[in-house]
Amino acid sequence: MSRVSPVQSILRSAGLPAIALIAMGFFGYYAVLGPNGVFALREFKSQVKARTAEYEVLAKHRAELKNRVGLLDPRKGADPDMVEELVRKQLNVARPDEVIVPLKKSK
Repeated sequence: MSRVSPVQSILRSAGLPAIALIAMGFFGYYAVLGPNGVFALREFKSQVKARTAEYEVLAKHRAELKNRVGLLDPRKGADPDMVEELVRKQLNVARPDEVIVPLKKSK
């Protein structure tokens, strides 16, 4: 017959609750302070706000480009003013009766 010391009996009876407390502490720590925790939620919300503002600017720019493309659609009849503007910008052309005044670029 072997005798169980009081220390061993206390460790055996407290082992399972201790493991459970350690596991709960681990998961609680990561729920609050982890990379996806409560404190990270604030930073995530600020990133979402910044990206939403950036998205709105890009959506506006996209709508402008879509309008310009629509004006150049040959099926609907291209807008002559838009075509003339693009030709002048890309090919550097001018009418014979126009005077071109070169401007100095500011630095």
